[in-house]
Amino acid sequence: MAYACICHFFLVPLREIWNDMRTIGLAIGVLLVAMVLLSVGVIFRKDHSFRSQHIHENKRMKQDGIHCATAEDKLARRKQSRKMRVNEM
Repeated sequence: MAYACICHFFLVPLREIWNDMRTIGLAIGVLLVAMVLLSVGVIFRKDHSFRSQHIHENKRMKQDGIHCATAEDKLARRKQSRKMRVNEM
């Protein structure tokens, strides 16, 4: 009787730990497969790099005259400072 209680006391937590470890292992496996699939495009390209995601390197954005926020801010500050200089004269 005492042996059954001791075994049950130790085996039940071990089963729960094993189930948790299986779940964690499965999650890690899924993440590894996803990482490999996402990196296939980079691995097999000649230059081994991602395309730029910046606005200033997009052809269509250049044609429309759209710039990134920092460039737009810089242009607005230049215009403002020119107006101030003209008004001071």
